[in-house]
Amino acid sequence: MVLNKNKINTSIVMFKNVGESSLDEITLEKGFYVLHFQNESNQIQSFEREIDSSFIQMHFCLRGNSKFLFNNGSYSFDVLDNRSILLYNPQRTLPINLEVQPKTTLVSLMISIEKFHSLFSKESGYIPFLSDENSNKKYYDDTEIKPTVSVVLQQIINASINSSVKELYVKGKVYELLSLHFQKEESASGEYCPFLVDEQNVLKIRKAKEIIISRMAEPPSLHELASEIGLTLKKLKEGFKQIYGDTVYSFLLDYKLEHSRKLLESNQYNVNEVGLQVGYSTASHFIAAFKKKFGTTPKKYVMSLQN
Repeated sequence: MVLNKNKINTSIVMFKNVGESSLDEITLEKGFYVLHFQNESNQIQSFEREIDSSFIQMHFCLRGNSKFLFNNGSYSFDVLDNRSILLYNPQRTLPINLEVQPKTTLVSLMISIEKFHSLFSKESGYIPFLSDENSNKKYYDDTEIKPTVSVVLQQIINASINSSVKELYVKGKVYELLSLHFQKEESASGEYCPFLVDEQNVLKIRKAKEIIISRMAEPPSLHELASEIGLTLKKLKEGFKQIYGDTVYSFLLDYKLEHSRKLLESNQYNVNEVGLQVGYSTASHFIAAFKKKFGTTPKKYVMSLQN
């Protein structure tokens, strides 16, 4: 398949809607494509595609593990669970030679640099590879998928939308995904900056995150958490928002629901058991929270995985 001047050529597709594995592709517009890999089998599935140097590649691994191979397999790197990578090299092609491990969900965006510039032309000051000094340099980034981005990715792959408007729906969600992924943190005031450059305080905030995650079923109060990590309540709130882009409990809510989704996917627990594990005393509260975040009930989500 050759698409005008922006080439995304299908060379070899080793799996495409075969058995428990699938590959879905949506063309949003010229120079803008979405690929969704789902490997529910017990075998590694391979995918190859030629992509020219004008494209930025963004790969989001929602679960499992995928491996990209380069130079005939002499060089490789993994996209791990809940991680995203961005690849751009204007000096040479970066063809996709992908191994999708068993029980893996991966969403990839292919966007031409021309299209990307049109979306972020005003933001080039803080997106590194858009700056003038980096315009002709290769760029690589590996980051954790933000909870807000994970939600949008789930909405994209689980969308039960009529085919006539699905492309429009996905396009809107991809724009939302890009804005959230590249979201610039609120400008820090002079009060914030000294706090963040203090490495000990940053470690304490990270410790706070570890504590609320490890005790998600019965998290401490903010006062208890601040006391445990040795910060004032004000510094805990400000520091957590500055580092993780969200309040403590909003972050925890997102994490709990993402964790509940993974527990449901394991098929080892029923809805009531999952709700209790992540801290909901009643199934109705858990179901309501899950539906608000993912747009479907836990039971329907499990059924969609089975289908």
